[in-house]
Amino acid sequence: MAPTITAAWTNSHDHLALNHKLRKPLVEKLRRERINSSIEQLKSLLGPEFLKQQPDSKLEKADILEMTVCFLKELLQQHQQQRRLLEHLDELQTSSEQKLREAGSSPLSPAVQTSITKDQNPEKTLWRPW
Repeated sequence: MAPTITAAWTNSHDHLALNHKLRKPLVEKLRRERINSSIEQLKSLLGPEFLKQQPDSKLEKADILEMTVCFLKELLQQHQQQRRLLEHLDELQTSSEQKLREAGSSPLSPAVQTSITKDQNPEKTLWRPW
């Protein structure tokens, strides 16, 4: 009985190995197609950037990847600068609001405060064109 099990296992193993050998080129082809598709998408997304750099030459995949990395680094740097600027503006606003509270004054001038107070009591001062 042992030789039959061994022969069946060998046939099964050979079948799997053959199946793997047949599938490997197809899997590799699909992998390359995915890579090429993604590179083409990058190229189209960054189209104006590419035309600016090398308008007449055909770009290699490595060129497209390098330019994408440079573009993303610039974008990240801009984002970080904007975030720092917004944080600084928030700090300035918080500081100004705190100083106003500490001084006990309103950010509105006395004339504007008087005007608002008058507008809250329209019965006292109605303007009529006639």
